[in-house]
Amino acid sequence: MHWTVGRVKITEIIEMETVGSTRFILPLATNEEIQKLPWLILPFATEEGRLKMSIHSLLVETPSRRIIVDTGLGNDKQGRNVPSWNNRQDPFLDKLTAAGFPPDRIDTVLCTHLHVDHVGWNTKLVDGKWVPTFANARYVFGKTEYEHWRDHSDASDKLAVFSDSVKPIADAGKADLVASDAQLADEITLIPTPGHSPGHMSIHIKSDGQEGLLMGDVAHHPCQMAHLDWSSTADSDPGQSAKTRRELFSRFADTPTLVIGGHFSAGHIKRDGDVFKFIAEA
Repeated sequence: MHWTVGRVKITEIIEMETVGSTRFILPLATNEEIQKLPWLILPFATEEGRLKMSIHSLLVETPSRRIIVDTGLGNDKQGRNVPSWNNRQDPFLDKLTAAGFPPDRIDTVLCTHLHVDHVGWNTKLVDGKWVPTFANARYVFGKTEYEHWRDHSDASDKLAVFSDSVKPIADAGKADLVASDAQLADEITLIPTPGHSPGHMSIHIKSDGQEGLLMGDVAHHPCQMAHLDWSSTADSDPGQSAKTRRELFSRFADTPTLVIGGHFSAGHIKRDGDVFKFIAEA
């Protein structure tokens, strides 16, 4: 999928798609509750109320930068809590290359946060060692996010992710730790959106009078726009997560802003009384 925001081009490269089996992440999003939201059906859920979600990367091309936003699960990783996320052998890099984004032509890797499904392709396994996948890129991590996981990755699954997908980048001298509101290019500014993780960031794009928002995991699925209190089981602070959703959705509701989630495709946020809807991009 491709979208444009002024002179900025966005390309979605999907690593994995799922239908259903999402109750572990959004337990309140039952089939019955989803069927009460008809605007979700088919674009974002099945007629039976099963959620459609994906793990994907977004390639953002500005006049001066080639950026990959979030890097999915990766191959050969171990210690993941979801069994199918271990020891994967996915042709993701071949997909990137076929789409015109060979790894050596990416100059910036930008992670909205440092959870398992957003950092996996930061590194690849070469001769038993984890090395940067994007050899010519600088890796941009939020300073708050990086320092949190550096200091609080005691659980075995968190330690595995940090050790194989984040720490090797810092050890290679390729990590740039930035403020959560940093401006990365003329067209790209970060927005602090904590709650899902302590230093979660979203990405605001402005170019030639048009706007885009790459929201990361502020919402895992558009159903959370109608139910702000449906926080993910992976949220570090569910109360802050709901507050962030309301503030971010209010800011971009009823505008022509193109919005893309970390696990769902593009659309526009619309206000409907006290709740929000997400209208799929035509």
